[in-house]
Amino acid sequence: MANTVVADSEIRMRLNSPSELEKLRKDILAKRDPTKLCVTICSGTGCHAYGSEEVYESFVSEIQKQGLQEKVDVRRSGCHGFCERGTVVVIFPEEICYLRVKPDDIPEIVATTLVEGKVVDRLLYEDEDGQRIVHEGDIPFYKHQSRTVFGNNRFIDPKNIEDYIALGGYSALAKVLTEMTPEAVLEEVKKANLRGRGGGGFPAGVKWETTRNAPGEIKYVIVNADEGDPGAYMDRSLLEGNPHSVLEGLIIGAYAIGSHQGFVYVRQEYPLAVENLDIALKQARDYGLLGSNILGSGFDFDVIVHQGAGAFVSGESSALMTAIEGRVGEPRPKYIRTAVSGIWERPSNLNNVETWATVPLIINKGADWFRSIGTEGSKGTKIFSLVGKVNNTGLVEVPMGMTLREIIYNIGGGIRDGRKFKAVQTGGPSGGVIPESLLDTPVDFDELGKVGSMMGSGGMIVMDDTTCMVDVARYFVDFLSGESCGKCVPCREGIHQMLKVLNRICAGEGREEDIELLEDIAEVVRASALCALGTTAPNPVLSTIRYFRDEYEAHIRDKKCPAGVCKALFHYEVDEELCRGYSDRGTS
Repeated sequence: MANTVVADSEIRMRLNSPSELEKLRKDILAKRDPTKLCVTICSGTGCHAYGSEEVYESFVSEIQKQGLQEKVDVRRSGCHGFCERGTVVVIFPEEICYLRVKPDDIPEIVATTLVEGKVVDRLLYEDEDGQRIVHEGDIPFYKHQSRTVFGNNRFIDPKNIEDYIALGGYSALAKVLTEMTPEAVLEEVKKANLRGRGGGGFPAGVKWETTRNAPGEIKYVIVNADEGDPGAYMDRSLLEGNPHSVLEGLIIGAYAIGSHQGFVYVRQEYPLAVENLDIALKQARDYGLLGSNILGSGFDFDVIVHQGAGAFVSGESSALMTAIEGRVGEPRPKYIRTAVSGIWERPSNLNNVETWATVPLIINKGADWFRSIGTEGSKGTKIFSLVGKVNNTGLVEVPMGMTLREIIYNIGGGIRDGRKFKAVQTGGPSGGVIPESLLDTPVDFDELGKVGSMMGSGGMIVMDDTTCMVDVARYFVDFLSGESCGKCVPCREGIHQMLKVLNRICAGEGREEDIELLEDIAEVVRASALCALGTTAPNPVLSTIRYFRDEYEAHIRDKKCPAGVCKALFHYEVDEELCRGYSDRGTS
Protein backbone atom coordinates (compact mmCIF):
# COMPACT_ATOMS: atom_id res chain seq x y z
CA MET A 1 0.00 0.00 0.00
CA ALA A 2 3.03 2.27 0.02
CA ASN A 3 3.06 5.02 -2.57
CA THR A 4 5.87 3.92 -4.90
CA VAL A 5 6.30 3.32 -8.58
CA VAL A 6 7.04 -0.33 -9.27
CA ALA A 7 10.62 -0.32 -10.54
CA ASP A 8 11.87 -2.72 -13.21
CA SER A 9 13.90 -4.60 -10.61
CA GLU A 10 10.76 -5.23 -8.57
CA ILE A 11 8.84 -6.90 -11.39
CA ARG A 12 8.58 -10.54 -10.42
CA MET A 13 8.27 -11.86 -13.97
CA ARG A 14 6.44 -11.35 -17.18
CA LEU A 15 3.01 -12.89 -16.74
CA ASN A 16 2.56 -15.66 -19.28
CA SER A 17 -0.87 -16.90 -18.26
CA PRO A 18 -3.98 -15.90 -16.33
CA SER A 19 -2.96 -18.33 -13.58
CA GLU A 20 0.30 -16.41 -13.12
CA LEU A 21 -1.70 -13.18 -12.89
CA GLU A 22 -3.90 -14.72 -10.21
CA LYS A 23 -0.85 -15.96 -8.31
CA LEU A 24 0.64 -12.47 -8.43
CA ARG A 25 -2.60 -11.02 -7.08
CA LYS A 26 -2.56 -13.46 -4.14
CA ASP A 27 1.08 -12.69 -3.45
CA ILE A 28 0.40 -8.95 -3.38
CA LEU A 29 -2.56 -9.37 -1.02
CA ALA A 30 -0.62 -11.74 1.22
CA LYS A 31 1.94 -9.01 1.86
CA ARG A 32 -0.69 -6.41 2.70
CA ASP A 33 -2.29 -6.09 6.09
CA PRO A 34 -5.87 -4.77 5.69
CA THR A 35 -5.83 -3.56 9.30
CA LYS A 36 -2.68 -1.48 8.85
CA LEU A 37 -3.11 2.29 8.85
CA CYS A 38 -2.86 3.87 5.39
CA VAL A 39 -2.93 7.61 4.81
CA THR A 40 -4.38 8.24 1.36
CA ILE A 41 -3.81 11.68 -0.16
CA CYS A 42 -5.87 12.74 -3.16
CA SER A 43 -3.39 13.69 -5.88
CA GLY A 44 -5.68 14.57 -8.76
CA THR A 45 -5.19 17.87 -10.58
CA GLY A 46 -7.63 19.70 -8.30
CA CYS A 47 -5.84 18.68 -5.11
CA HIS A 48 -2.50 19.33 -6.81
CA ALA A 49 -3.63 22.93 -7.11
CA TYR A 50 -4.30 22.95 -3.36
CA GLY A 51 -0.80 21.63 -2.60
CA SER A 52 -1.29 17.88 -2.26
CA GLU A 53 2.38 17.21 -3.08
CA GLU A 54 3.45 19.30 -0.10
CA VAL A 55 0.88 17.49 2.06
CA TYR A 56 2.30 14.13 0.95
CA GLU A 57 5.89 15.17 1.66
CA SER A 58 4.86 16.49 5.06
CA PHE A 59 3.19 13.17 5.96
CA VAL A 60 6.26 11.18 4.90
CA SER A 61 8.55 13.47 6.89
CA GLU A 62 6.41 13.51 10.03
CA ILE A 63 5.81 9.74 9.99
CA GLN A 64 9.56 9.16 9.74
CA LYS A 65 10.16 11.70 12.50
CA GLN A 66 7.75 9.80 14.77
CA GLY A 67 9.22 6.41 13.81
CA LEU A 68 5.92 5.14 12.39
CA GLN A 69 7.17 3.83 9.03
CA GLU A 70 6.41 0.20 9.91
CA LYS A 71 2.96 1.01 11.25
CA VAL A 72 1.64 3.44 8.63
CA ASP A 73 1.62 3.40 4.82
CA VAL A 74 1.24 6.55 2.75
CA ARG A 75 -0.41 6.50 -0.67
CA ARG A 76 -1.00 9.19 -3.28
CA SER A 77 -4.27 8.31 -4.97
CA GLY A 78 -6.35 9.62 -7.81
CA CYS A 79 -9.15 12.17 -7.52
CA HIS A 80 -11.80 11.46 -4.85
CA GLY A 81 -14.30 13.83 -6.46
CA PHE A 82 -14.88 16.39 -3.70
CA CYS A 83 -12.52 18.77 -5.44
CA GLU A 84 -13.47 22.09 -3.84
CA ARG A 85 -12.59 20.67 -0.39
CA GLY A 86 -9.04 19.66 -1.34
CA THR A 87 -6.59 18.52 -0.29
CA VAL A 88 -8.66 15.45 0.67
CA VAL A 89 -7.01 12.95 3.02
CA VAL A 90 -8.63 9.63 3.95
CA ILE A 91 -7.12 7.36 6.60
CA PHE A 92 -7.93 3.67 6.21
CA PRO A 93 -9.13 1.24 7.41
CA GLU A 94 -11.51 3.48 9.42
CA GLU A 95 -12.08 5.78 6.42
CA ILE A 96 -11.53 8.95 8.46
CA CYS A 97 -11.92 11.82 6.02
CA TYR A 98 -10.14 15.15 6.45
CA LEU A 99 -10.85 18.05 4.12
CA ARG A 100 -8.87 21.14 3.12
CA VAL A 101 -5.74 19.66 4.63
CA LYS A 102 -2.60 21.80 4.52
CA PRO A 103 1.03 20.92 5.36
CA ASP A 104 0.75 22.74 8.70
CA ASP A 105 -2.03 20.29 9.73
CA ILE A 106 0.13 17.18 9.38
CA PRO A 107 1.86 17.12 12.80
CA GLU A 108 -1.54 17.31 14.51
CA ILE A 109 -3.03 14.57 12.31
CA VAL A 110 -0.07 12.27 12.97
CA ALA A 111 -0.05 12.90 16.72
CA THR A 112 -3.83 12.82 17.21
CA THR A 113 -5.07 10.25 14.70
CA LEU A 114 -2.15 7.99 13.85
CA VAL A 115 -0.69 7.85 17.38
CA GLU A 116 -3.66 8.41 19.72
CA GLY A 117 -6.45 7.07 17.49
CA LYS A 118 -8.55 10.22 17.84
CA VAL A 119 -9.98 12.54 15.20
CA VAL A 120 -9.12 16.16 14.46
CA ASP A 121 -12.58 17.73 14.59
CA ARG A 122 -11.75 20.93 12.77
CA LEU A 123 -10.74 19.05 9.61
CA LEU A 124 -13.93 16.98 9.40
CA TYR A 125 -16.90 17.73 7.16
CA GLU A 126 -19.54 19.82 8.94
CA ASP A 127 -23.16 19.48 7.79
CA GLU A 128 -25.77 22.25 7.78
CA ASP A 129 -26.79 21.32 11.34
CA GLY A 130 -23.24 21.74 12.60
CA GLN A 131 -22.65 18.00 12.98
CA ARG A 132 -19.15 16.72 12.23
CA ILE A 133 -18.98 13.66 9.99
CA VAL A 134 -16.01 11.34 10.39
CA HIS A 135 -16.29 8.79 7.57
CA GLU A 136 -16.01 9.67 3.90
CA GLY A 137 -18.95 7.47 2.90
CA ASP A 138 -21.26 9.25 5.35
CA ILE A 139 -20.67 12.73 3.91
CA PRO A 140 -23.82 13.69 1.94
CA PHE A 141 -21.74 14.47 -1.16
CA TYR A 142 -20.60 10.82 -1.26
CA LYS A 143 -23.50 9.13 0.53
CA HIS A 144 -25.99 9.62 -2.29
CA GLN A 145 -23.63 8.54 -5.06
CA SER A 146 -23.02 5.13 -6.63
CA ARG A 147 -19.28 5.18 -7.25
CA THR A 148 -19.13 2.11 -9.47
CA VAL A 149 -16.62 3.23 -12.11
CA PHE A 150 -14.97 6.09 -10.23
CA GLY A 151 -14.83 4.58 -6.74
CA ASN A 152 -11.54 2.70 -7.04
CA ASN A 153 -9.67 5.97 -7.59
CA ARG A 154 -9.33 6.42 -3.83
CA PHE A 155 -7.74 2.98 -3.33
CA ILE A 156 -5.17 3.13 -6.12
CA ASP A 157 -1.84 4.80 -6.60
CA PRO A 158 -2.07 5.37 -10.37
CA LYS A 159 1.69 4.93 -10.68
CA ASN A 160 1.58 1.45 -9.11
CA ILE A 161 0.08 -1.33 -11.24
CA GLU A 162 0.01 -3.68 -8.25
CA ASP A 163 -2.62 -1.54 -6.52
CA TYR A 164 -4.89 -2.14 -9.50
CA ILE A 165 -4.08 -5.84 -9.69
CA ALA A 166 -4.76 -6.23 -5.95
CA LEU A 167 -8.32 -4.97 -6.47
CA GLY A 168 -9.00 -7.49 -9.25
CA GLY A 169 -7.46 -5.51 -12.06
CA TYR A 170 -6.97 -7.34 -15.38
CA SER A 171 -9.08 -10.28 -14.19
CA ALA A 172 -11.69 -9.32 -16.79
CA LEU A 173 -9.01 -9.41 -19.48
CA ALA A 174 -7.85 -12.81 -18.26
CA LYS A 175 -11.43 -14.08 -18.37
CA VAL A 176 -11.93 -12.79 -21.89
CA LEU A 177 -8.70 -14.30 -23.26
CA THR A 178 -9.27 -17.74 -21.73
CA GLU A 179 -13.02 -18.24 -21.46
CA MET A 180 -14.69 -16.10 -24.12
CA THR A 181 -14.57 -15.81 -27.88
CA PRO A 182 -14.49 -12.34 -29.44
CA GLU A 183 -18.11 -12.89 -30.48
CA ALA A 184 -19.11 -13.72 -26.91
CA VAL A 185 -17.48 -10.54 -25.61
CA LEU A 186 -19.28 -8.53 -28.26
CA GLU A 187 -22.64 -10.06 -27.37
CA GLU A 188 -22.12 -9.38 -23.65
CA VAL A 189 -21.46 -5.69 -24.30
CA LYS A 190 -24.47 -5.50 -26.62
CA LYS A 191 -26.66 -7.24 -24.07
CA ALA A 192 -25.55 -4.76 -21.40
CA ASN A 193 -26.69 -1.90 -23.66
CA LEU A 194 -23.65 0.16 -22.74
CA ARG A 195 -24.14 3.53 -24.43
CA GLY A 196 -21.17 5.77 -25.16
CA ARG A 197 -20.49 8.20 -22.33
CA GLY A 198 -18.87 10.79 -24.60
CA GLY A 199 -22.10 12.55 -25.51
CA GLY A 200 -23.78 10.78 -28.41
CA GLY A 201 -25.02 7.84 -26.36
CA PHE A 202 -24.62 5.41 -29.25
CA PRO A 203 -24.65 1.74 -28.18
CA ALA A 204 -21.03 0.67 -27.79
CA GLY A 205 -21.66 -2.94 -28.73
CA VAL A 206 -23.30 -1.98 -32.01
CA LYS A 207 -20.35 0.28 -32.87
CA TRP A 208 -17.89 -2.49 -31.97
CA GLU A 209 -19.77 -4.93 -34.19
CA THR A 210 -19.74 -2.49 -37.11
CA THR A 211 -15.96 -2.14 -36.87
CA ARG A 212 -15.45 -5.88 -36.43
CA ASN A 213 -17.54 -6.67 -39.52
CA ALA A 214 -16.06 -3.91 -41.68
CA PRO A 215 -13.79 -5.10 -44.50
CA GLY A 216 -10.05 -4.94 -43.95
CA GLU A 217 -7.61 -6.77 -41.70
CA ILE A 218 -6.19 -3.69 -39.96
CA LYS A 219 -8.57 -2.10 -37.45
CA TYR A 220 -8.02 0.50 -34.75
CA VAL A 221 -9.51 1.18 -31.32
CA ILE A 222 -9.27 4.64 -29.81
CA VAL A 223 -9.75 6.29 -26.42
CA ASN A 224 -11.19 9.78 -26.75
CA ALA A 225 -9.68 11.72 -23.84
CA ASP A 226 -10.06 15.12 -25.50
CA GLU A 227 -12.84 16.37 -23.18
CA GLY A 228 -13.09 20.00 -24.29
CA ASP A 229 -16.29 21.06 -22.49
CA PRO A 230 -15.76 23.99 -20.12
CA GLY A 231 -15.92 22.78 -16.53
CA ALA A 232 -15.82 19.07 -17.43
CA TYR A 233 -12.99 16.88 -16.11
CA MET A 234 -14.47 13.43 -15.59
CA ASP A 235 -12.29 11.69 -18.18
CA ARG A 236 -9.18 13.51 -17.00
CA SER A 237 -9.71 12.33 -13.43
CA LEU A 238 -10.32 8.71 -14.47
CA LEU A 239 -7.26 8.66 -16.70
CA GLU A 240 -5.14 10.31 -13.99
CA GLY A 241 -6.42 8.19 -11.14
CA ASN A 242 -7.06 4.75 -12.63
CA PRO A 243 -5.40 4.49 -16.05
CA HIS A 244 -5.27 0.68 -15.98
CA SER A 245 -9.09 0.44 -15.89
CA VAL A 246 -9.17 2.33 -19.19
CA LEU A 247 -6.38 0.22 -20.70
CA GLU A 248 -8.03 -3.02 -19.62
CA GLY A 249 -11.30 -1.98 -21.26
CA LEU A 250 -9.46 -0.96 -24.41
CA ILE A 251 -7.61 -4.29 -24.68
CA ILE A 252 -10.88 -6.19 -24.21
CA GLY A 253 -12.52 -4.09 -26.92
CA ALA A 254 -9.57 -4.69 -29.24
CA TYR A 255 -9.86 -8.44 -28.70
CA ALA A 256 -13.59 -8.38 -29.51
CA ILE A 257 -13.13 -6.22 -32.60
CA GLY A 258 -9.98 -7.86 -33.94
CA SER A 259 -7.69 -4.87 -33.52
CA HIS A 260 -4.00 -4.97 -32.72
CA GLN A 261 -3.32 -1.25 -32.48
CA GLY A 262 -4.89 1.31 -30.17
CA PHE A 263 -4.59 5.04 -29.67
CA VAL A 264 -5.26 7.32 -26.73
CA TYR A 265 -6.04 10.83 -27.93
CA VAL A 266 -5.53 13.07 -24.90
CA ARG A 267 -5.50 16.83 -24.44
CA GLN A 268 -2.06 18.39 -24.18
CA GLU A 269 -3.47 20.40 -21.25
CA TYR A 270 -3.67 17.18 -19.21
CA PRO A 271 0.01 16.67 -18.26
CA LEU A 272 -0.68 14.57 -15.15
CA ALA A 273 -3.00 12.25 -17.09
CA VAL A 274 -0.33 11.81 -19.78
CA GLU A 275 2.36 11.16 -17.17
CA ASN A 276 0.31 8.53 -15.33
CA LEU A 277 -0.83 6.94 -18.59
CA ASP A 278 2.73 6.62 -19.87
CA ILE A 279 3.76 4.92 -16.61
CA ALA A 280 0.75 2.60 -16.80
CA LEU A 281 1.57 1.63 -20.39
CA LYS A 282 5.16 0.78 -19.52
CA GLN A 283 4.12 -1.27 -16.51
CA ALA A 284 1.44 -3.13 -18.48
CA ARG A 285 4.02 -4.03 -21.14
CA ASP A 286 6.54 -5.13 -18.51
CA TYR A 287 3.97 -7.40 -16.88
CA GLY A 288 2.91 -8.97 -20.18
CA LEU A 289 -0.52 -7.33 -20.14
CA LEU A 290 0.19 -5.30 -23.26
CA GLY A 291 2.27 -5.98 -26.36
CA SER A 292 2.85 -9.36 -27.93
CA ASN A 293 1.29 -12.62 -26.74
CA ILE A 294 -0.71 -11.03 -23.90
CA LEU A 295 -0.93 -13.44 -20.95
CA GLY A 296 0.30 -16.20 -23.24
CA SER A 297 -2.91 -16.07 -25.27
CA GLY A 298 -1.37 -15.34 -28.67
CA PHE A 299 -3.23 -12.03 -28.83
CA ASP A 300 -1.07 -9.01 -29.69
CA PHE A 301 -2.06 -5.43 -28.95
CA ASP A 302 -0.29 -2.17 -28.17
CA VAL A 303 -1.16 1.50 -27.65
CA ILE A 304 0.16 4.84 -28.90
CA VAL A 305 -0.53 8.08 -27.01
CA HIS A 306 -1.36 11.07 -29.21
CA GLN A 307 -1.51 14.49 -27.56
CA GLY A 308 -4.01 16.92 -29.06
CA ALA A 309 -3.39 20.61 -29.54
CA GLY A 310 -6.44 21.76 -27.56
CA ALA A 311 -8.98 22.27 -30.34
CA PHE A 312 -12.53 21.66 -29.11
CA VAL A 313 -13.60 20.34 -32.50
CA SER A 314 -11.05 17.52 -32.26
CA GLY A 315 -13.36 15.82 -29.80
CA GLU A 316 -15.57 15.01 -32.80
CA SER A 317 -14.74 11.51 -34.03
CA SER A 318 -13.66 12.20 -37.61
CA ALA A 319 -11.73 15.35 -36.62
CA LEU A 320 -9.95 13.41 -33.89
CA MET A 321 -8.95 10.71 -36.36
CA THR A 322 -7.74 13.29 -38.86
CA ALA A 323 -5.55 14.76 -36.10
CA ILE A 324 -4.09 11.32 -35.30
CA GLU A 325 -3.14 11.06 -38.97
CA GLY A 326 -1.02 14.19 -38.47
CA ARG A 327 -3.30 16.65 -40.23
CA VAL A 328 -5.42 19.57 -39.02
CA GLY A 329 -8.26 18.27 -36.85
CA GLU A 330 -11.24 18.99 -39.07
CA PRO A 331 -14.39 16.88 -39.35
CA ARG A 332 -15.27 15.23 -42.61
CA PRO A 333 -18.62 14.20 -44.08
CA LYS A 334 -19.66 10.83 -42.71
CA TYR A 335 -21.03 9.28 -45.86
CA ILE A 336 -19.13 6.30 -44.50
CA ARG A 337 -18.95 6.11 -40.71
CA THR A 338 -15.57 6.15 -38.98
CA ALA A 339 -16.37 2.70 -37.60
CA VAL A 340 -15.95 1.54 -41.21
CA SER A 341 -13.50 4.13 -42.56
CA GLY A 342 -11.62 6.07 -39.91
CA ILE A 343 -7.87 6.47 -39.38
CA TRP A 344 -6.14 6.13 -42.76
CA GLU A 345 -9.50 4.95 -44.13
CA ARG A 346 -9.40 1.83 -41.98
CA PRO A 347 -12.17 0.66 -39.60
CA SER A 348 -11.74 2.59 -36.33
CA ASN A 349 -13.76 2.28 -33.14
CA LEU A 350 -13.84 5.35 -30.86
CA ASN A 351 -15.18 5.48 -27.29
CA ASN A 352 -14.45 7.91 -24.49
CA VAL A 353 -12.50 7.21 -21.29
CA GLU A 354 -15.51 6.45 -19.10
CA THR A 355 -16.99 4.02 -21.64
CA TRP A 356 -13.80 1.98 -21.84
CA ALA A 357 -13.39 1.97 -18.04
CA THR A 358 -16.89 0.49 -17.70
CA VAL A 359 -16.14 -2.54 -19.89
CA PRO A 360 -14.14 -4.61 -17.33
CA LEU A 361 -16.99 -4.22 -14.83
CA ILE A 362 -19.48 -5.59 -17.36
CA ILE A 363 -17.25 -8.57 -18.14
CA ASN A 364 -16.64 -9.40 -14.48
CA LYS A 365 -20.14 -8.77 -13.12
CA GLY A 366 -22.20 -9.57 -16.21
CA ALA A 367 -24.56 -7.74 -18.51
CA ASP A 368 -27.55 -8.53 -16.28
CA TRP A 369 -25.87 -6.75 -13.35
CA PHE A 370 -25.21 -3.70 -15.50
CA ARG A 371 -28.77 -3.68 -16.86
CA SER A 372 -30.15 -3.73 -13.31
CA ILE A 373 -28.85 -0.18 -12.88
CA GLY A 374 -30.42 2.83 -14.58
CA THR A 375 -33.48 3.34 -16.76
CA GLU A 376 -35.04 1.39 -19.60
CA GLY A 377 -33.01 3.10 -22.30
CA SER A 378 -29.96 4.23 -20.29
CA LYS A 379 -28.19 1.59 -18.23
CA GLY A 380 -25.47 1.86 -15.60
CA THR A 381 -24.09 4.92 -13.87
CA LYS A 382 -22.76 8.23 -15.21
CA ILE A 383 -20.06 10.55 -13.88
CA PHE A 384 -20.93 14.25 -13.88
CA SER A 385 -18.91 17.37 -13.24
CA LEU A 386 -21.17 19.31 -10.86
CA VAL A 387 -20.06 22.95 -10.80
CA GLY A 388 -21.47 26.46 -10.55
CA LYS A 389 -23.63 28.05 -7.86
CA VAL A 390 -23.98 24.90 -5.77
CA ASN A 391 -22.57 24.27 -2.30
CA ASN A 392 -20.73 21.02 -3.04
CA THR A 393 -18.92 21.01 -6.35
CA GLY A 394 -16.90 18.17 -7.82
CA LEU A 395 -17.25 14.87 -9.64
CA VAL A 396 -20.32 12.78 -8.87
CA GLU A 397 -21.30 9.33 -10.11
CA VAL A 398 -24.98 8.43 -9.99
CA PRO A 399 -27.30 5.80 -11.48
CA MET A 400 -28.94 6.83 -14.73
CA GLY A 401 -32.41 8.10 -13.89
CA MET A 402 -31.58 10.07 -10.74
CA THR A 403 -33.33 13.43 -11.00
CA LEU A 404 -31.65 16.80 -11.38
CA ARG A 405 -33.18 17.84 -8.07
CA GLU A 406 -31.60 14.88 -6.24
CA ILE A 407 -28.19 15.58 -7.73
CA ILE A 408 -28.25 19.33 -7.04
CA TYR A 409 -29.80 19.23 -3.56
CA ASN A 410 -28.94 15.82 -2.04
CA ILE A 411 -25.40 15.59 -3.40
CA GLY A 412 -24.67 19.21 -4.26
CA GLY A 413 -26.13 20.53 -1.01
CA GLY A 414 -28.35 23.14 -2.67
CA ILE A 415 -27.65 26.65 -3.89
CA ARG A 416 -24.89 28.77 -2.41
CA ASP A 417 -25.57 31.67 -0.07
CA GLY A 418 -29.23 30.68 0.24
CA ARG A 419 -30.05 32.07 -3.19
CA LYS A 420 -32.80 30.79 -5.47
CA PHE A 421 -32.14 28.13 -8.09
CA LYS A 422 -32.68 29.38 -11.63
CA ALA A 423 -31.42 26.82 -14.14
CA VAL A 424 -28.94 24.03 -14.77
CA GLN A 425 -27.02 23.64 -17.99
CA THR A 426 -26.13 20.10 -19.03
CA GLY A 427 -24.17 18.70 -21.93
CA GLY A 428 -21.36 21.22 -22.25
CA PRO A 429 -21.41 24.32 -24.48
CA SER A 430 -23.62 22.50 -26.98
CA GLY A 431 -26.13 21.49 -24.32
CA GLY A 432 -29.21 23.30 -23.11
CA VAL A 433 -30.46 24.99 -19.97
CA ILE A 434 -33.20 23.43 -17.85
CA PRO A 435 -35.41 25.61 -15.60
CA GLU A 436 -36.69 25.04 -12.07
CA SER A 437 -40.02 23.70 -13.31
CA LEU A 438 -38.17 20.69 -14.79
CA LEU A 439 -35.91 19.89 -11.83
CA ASP A 440 -37.56 16.49 -11.41
CA THR A 441 -36.42 15.41 -14.88
CA PRO A 442 -34.59 12.06 -14.70
CA VAL A 443 -31.04 12.34 -15.95
CA ASP A 444 -30.54 9.97 -18.86
CA PHE A 445 -29.88 10.17 -22.59
CA ASP A 446 -33.52 10.26 -23.63
CA GLU A 447 -35.16 12.42 -20.98
CA LEU A 448 -32.62 15.25 -21.23
CA GLY A 449 -33.15 15.31 -25.00
CA LYS A 450 -36.89 15.70 -24.53
CA VAL A 451 -36.46 18.95 -22.58
CA GLY A 452 -34.07 20.50 -25.09
CA SER A 453 -30.74 19.56 -23.54
CA MET A 454 -28.40 16.58 -23.75
CA MET A 455 -26.19 14.32 -21.65
CA GLY A 456 -23.01 15.34 -23.41
CA SER A 457 -19.87 14.12 -21.73
CA GLY A 458 -21.31 14.99 -18.31
CA GLY A 459 -20.94 18.69 -17.60
CA MET A 460 -23.55 20.11 -15.21
CA ILE A 461 -23.46 23.85 -14.42
CA VAL A 462 -25.87 25.13 -11.76
CA MET A 463 -27.08 28.75 -11.96
CA ASP A 464 -28.84 30.94 -9.40
CA ASP A 465 -31.07 34.00 -9.74
CA THR A 466 -28.08 36.31 -10.31
CA THR A 467 -27.52 34.67 -13.71
CA CYS A 468 -28.65 36.36 -16.93
CA MET A 469 -29.85 33.70 -19.35
CA VAL A 470 -29.26 35.86 -22.42
CA ASP A 471 -25.68 36.33 -21.28
CA VAL A 472 -25.38 32.57 -20.70
CA ALA A 473 -26.41 31.89 -24.28
CA ARG A 474 -23.99 34.58 -25.48
CA TYR A 475 -21.14 33.05 -23.46
CA PHE A 476 -21.55 29.55 -24.89
CA VAL A 477 -22.12 30.75 -28.45
CA ASP A 478 -18.99 32.90 -28.15
CA PHE A 479 -17.04 29.81 -27.08
CA LEU A 480 -18.43 27.74 -29.96
CA SER A 481 -17.77 30.50 -32.45
CA GLY A 482 -14.11 30.55 -31.48
CA GLU A 483 -13.86 26.76 -31.56
CA SER A 484 -15.58 26.21 -34.92
CA CYS A 485 -13.05 24.83 -37.39
CA GLY A 486 -14.64 27.00 -40.09
CA LYS A 487 -14.83 24.18 -42.63
CA CYS A 488 -18.58 24.45 -43.29
CA VAL A 489 -20.54 27.67 -43.88
CA PRO A 490 -23.57 26.89 -41.66
CA CYS A 491 -21.40 26.47 -38.57
CA ARG A 492 -18.79 29.12 -39.35
CA GLU A 493 -21.21 31.87 -40.36
CA GLY A 494 -24.35 30.75 -38.55
CA ILE A 495 -22.78 30.68 -35.09
CA HIS A 496 -21.03 33.99 -35.78
CA GLN A 497 -24.33 35.61 -36.77
CA MET A 498 -26.07 34.28 -33.64
CA LEU A 499 -23.25 35.76 -31.58
CA LYS A 500 -23.66 39.15 -33.27
CA VAL A 501 -27.36 39.21 -32.42
CA LEU A 502 -26.76 38.13 -28.80
CA ASN A 503 -24.05 40.76 -28.35
CA ARG A 504 -26.46 43.35 -29.70
CA ILE A 505 -29.18 42.31 -27.26
CA CYS A 506 -26.79 42.33 -24.27
CA ALA A 507 -25.57 45.78 -25.31
CA GLY A 508 -29.10 47.19 -25.15
CA GLU A 509 -29.43 47.47 -28.92
CA GLY A 510 -31.76 44.53 -29.45
CA ARG A 511 -34.51 44.70 -32.07
CA GLU A 512 -38.05 43.37 -31.92
CA GLU A 513 -37.32 40.80 -34.60
CA ASP A 514 -34.11 39.48 -32.97
CA ILE A 515 -35.68 36.56 -31.10
CA GLU A 516 -37.27 35.17 -34.26
CA LEU A 517 -34.06 35.84 -36.17
CA LEU A 518 -32.08 33.79 -33.62
CA GLU A 519 -34.56 30.93 -33.91
CA ASP A 520 -34.37 30.98 -37.73
CA ILE A 521 -30.57 30.96 -37.81
CA ALA A 522 -30.45 28.24 -35.16
CA GLU A 523 -32.70 25.95 -37.18
CA VAL A 524 -30.58 26.40 -40.31
CA VAL A 525 -27.37 25.61 -38.42
CA ARG A 526 -28.96 22.61 -36.73
CA ALA A 527 -30.19 21.18 -40.02
CA SER A 528 -27.15 21.73 -42.23
CA ALA A 529 -23.87 21.87 -40.27
CA LEU A 530 -21.27 19.25 -41.14
CA CYS A 531 -20.60 17.78 -37.70
CA ALA A 532 -22.13 17.49 -34.24
CA LEU A 533 -20.40 20.65 -32.99
CA GLY A 534 -22.42 22.65 -35.50
CA THR A 535 -25.70 20.77 -35.30
CA THR A 536 -25.84 21.10 -31.50
CA ALA A 537 -24.43 24.64 -31.25
CA PRO A 538 -27.91 26.25 -31.31
CA ASN A 539 -28.99 24.41 -28.14
CA PRO A 540 -27.98 27.17 -25.68
CA VAL A 541 -29.89 29.73 -27.73
CA LEU A 542 -33.01 27.68 -28.36
CA SER A 543 -33.29 26.39 -24.79
CA THR A 544 -32.86 29.83 -23.20
CA ILE A 545 -35.46 31.29 -25.56
CA ARG A 546 -37.78 28.35 -24.86
CA TYR A 547 -37.67 28.72 -21.07
CA PHE A 548 -36.59 32.33 -20.50
CA ARG A 549 -38.13 34.24 -23.39
CA ASP A 550 -39.25 36.94 -20.96
CA GLU A 551 -35.62 37.81 -20.26
CA TYR A 552 -34.93 38.30 -23.96
CA GLU A 553 -38.01 40.52 -24.20
CA ALA A 554 -36.91 42.56 -21.16
CA HIS A 555 -33.52 43.16 -22.76
CA ILE A 556 -35.04 44.18 -26.07
CA ARG A 557 -38.23 46.04 -25.13
CA ASP A 558 -37.51 47.40 -21.67
CA LYS A 559 -33.73 47.77 -22.08
CA LYS A 560 -33.32 46.02 -18.72
CA CYS A 561 -31.36 42.98 -17.57
CA PRO A 562 -33.52 41.35 -14.85
CA ALA A 563 -30.46 39.68 -13.30
CA GLY A 564 -28.43 42.89 -13.32
CA VAL A 565 -25.58 41.32 -15.29
CA CYS A 566 -25.47 43.17 -18.62
CA LYS A 567 -23.64 46.38 -17.78
CA ALA A 568 -24.77 48.21 -20.91
CA LEU A 569 -28.32 48.06 -19.55
CA PHE A 570 -27.47 49.62 -16.20
CA HIS A 571 -29.21 52.96 -15.70
CA TYR A 572 -27.80 55.52 -13.29
CA GLU A 573 -29.66 58.54 -11.96
CA VAL A 574 -28.27 61.47 -9.95
CA ASP A 575 -30.26 62.66 -6.95
CA GLU A 576 -29.78 66.41 -7.32
CA GLU A 577 -31.16 67.27 -3.89
CA LEU A 578 -28.81 64.83 -2.18
CA CYS A 579 -25.85 66.09 -4.18
CA ARG A 580 -26.76 69.72 -3.38
CA GLY A 581 -26.86 68.84 0.32
CA TYR A 582 -23.37 67.39 0.21
CA SER A 583 -22.18 70.42 -1.74
CA ASP A 584 -23.67 72.83 0.81
CA ARG A 585 -21.99 70.99 3.70
CA GLY A 586 -18.71 71.09 1.87
CA THR A 587 -18.73 74.91 1.54
CA SER A 588 -20.07 75.82 4.99
